[in-house]
Parts: sequence; C-alpha cells; structure tokens
Amino acid sequence: MSVTTEGSGQMARARPATANIPATMGAIRLQAPGDPAALDCQQVETPRPGRGEVLVRVHAAAITRDELEWPADRLPATPSYEFSGVVATIGRDVDRTAAGEAVYALSGFDRDGAAAEYVVVPQQFLAPKPRTLGHVQSAAIPLAGLSARQGLLDHGHLREGERVLVHGAAGGVGGFAVQLAHALGAHVIATASTGNVQTARELGADEVIDHTTTRFEDVVGQVDLVFDTVGGARLQRSVSVLAAGGRLVSVASEPPREEAAERGVSAVYFVVEPNREQLVELARLADHGELRPTIDAVFPLGEARQAFERSLGGNRRGKIVLRVAEKP
Repeated sequence: MSVTTEGSGQMARARPATANIPATMGAIRLQAPGDPAALDCQQVETPRPGRGEVLVRVHAAAITRDELEWPADRLPATPSYEFSGVVATIGRDVDRTAAGEAVYALSGFDRDGAAAEYVVVPQQFLAPKPRTLGHVQSAAIPLAGLSARQGLLDHGHLREGERVLVHGAAGGVGGFAVQLAHALGAHVIATASTGNVQTARELGADEVIDHTTTRFEDVVGQVDLVFDTVGGARLQRSVSVLAAGGRLVSVASEPPREEAAERGVSAVYFVVEPNREQLVELARLADHGELRPTIDAVFPLGEARQAFERSLGGNRRGKIVLRVAEKP
C-alpha cells in the first residue's frame, strides 16, 4: 500500500494534544466505494476528542463484508466500525471512562472508523471489554454480537422454549445468534454449508441442516422465529416454515413482506445500532463462557486490502480482524 499524508482538519477544534499521543497516525483510507483496491495506508493527523468524546488507542478492529459501500457520500473514509483498545485521553464532560481503561465498541456509521491507530468515539458507545478475552477476540464481538442480540430479542422477541431457525449459522452474526439463542433456552435449528455444519453444532445448534444438499423447508417443520443473515433464496423461502404469529427478521436484505402478511407473519429488516448497555451484557456472557467469537483470519493493519478481499470470498467462519497494536 502507498503511504501519503492527509490532514483531517480536527486538530484546531480539539483540546491540546496529550504529550504521549503522536501528532499523526497510520490509518487505512478508502478512496472509492466498494473496492478493496481503493484502500491505502496513509499518515493522517491524529484526531482529538471533543465534548463527550473519547480517544481510543486501537489494538484490533474487525471488518464487515460489505462495509466499503457504506461511506460512499463522505470519501475518503476510514473503515471498520467495531474495535477493541485502550482509552488514550478523554474530551470534556466525559464521566464514564478514564485514560488507561480497556474498552470495546461499535461506533457510529456516520464517521471515520477504527482501521487506524486511534479512533474518536462518543463515550455513550464505549463499554469495558470482556476481561477474559484479548483485544483481537473482543474486536470481533460488537457489530456481529449486537446484530444477533438485537435481531433475536429487540426485533424477534425470542423467548425460552421457542423454536428458532438461524440462516448462516457459522458466520460472524449467525454464530453469535446460535450461541445467544442457545443461552436463552430456545431450540436452535441452523443452516450452514457442508464445511460449517460441525462448527454450527459446536456453537450450540440443536439441529443443523446442510443447505447445499437439503432444502431446509423440507425438514424443519414450523418455527417461531427465523433469523436470517444471508438473504437471497433462503430468506425468500423462510416464510413457509413460520407458524402463525411467527417472526421473520433479517440483517441481510428486505424480507418478502407481502407474503409474510398473507400468512400472518411479521417481517423485519433492520440495521444494527450502537448500544453500550448491550455490549456490557455481551461482555458478561463472554466472561461466563456463554459467548465466544469465531475468528476467521487476522491481518496486520497494513494488509487491510487483503483482509477485505478475503471478506468478499466464500467459506468464511466468523470475523476477519485487523491487528493494529502488537499486544494481543
């Protein structure tokens, strides 16, 4: 990747720099939407936190398959919105955290992300990272874990004893959904590719269907909730397995709402939102051994282009993570 210099314009508006925070930092910058080839590593001005904001020294940042499409209206931009690190300094009116605290978060999608040595985040998004996990594992939780939690509970209203079908059960979001549904006491049915069937079982699925050889609707029976992470044909065919009053929730694409309404089924597509309190809950589950991230691959920050190229391929298991600092 090339190395250039770019000014962020944030220094003049911020508080004076703390002595041990460098004036510039390494950051991955996206120059055109959607294409990993449009990523390069640059030296940019280190951002400074404003009122209610925190500057975090990033140790690890996780990436999402299609996120290079998201900042199309504000390029150049730094990708990766979930991370783990250590608080470097705080802005005015910050009272929930202090310098030196190990934290993790899902940041807002309307600002630069965490594929950089430092990132500025509103304090209300930050949570103490899981005590029992390192930064690489912790960085793999926020976006996928919150997506699973919000999909199952906030939108899917899953209850103990219900039957839930999870599509893409070995992926980043699907893997967390299987674990969370299992911990809740639901009966978990999963779809996965041939190579991921065993992974889905190990994550806690009670039944696993190899979607490459078997149509799930031929063997599942009726379920109370379908949680979809893949879209496409599996999502479109999911209405048929839902009981009356069932719920169809997708993080991948719009569900077939008209067909769902005709069968007395609710259908929801949603975009995950940052949530500190839910991250605290997920960290507690991780520290009690009820939730573990699945890491597909780890790349150094300077190999972000290769990491995003891998994210666009198939047969992944879990999250792809960028290691930013040397400490694990």
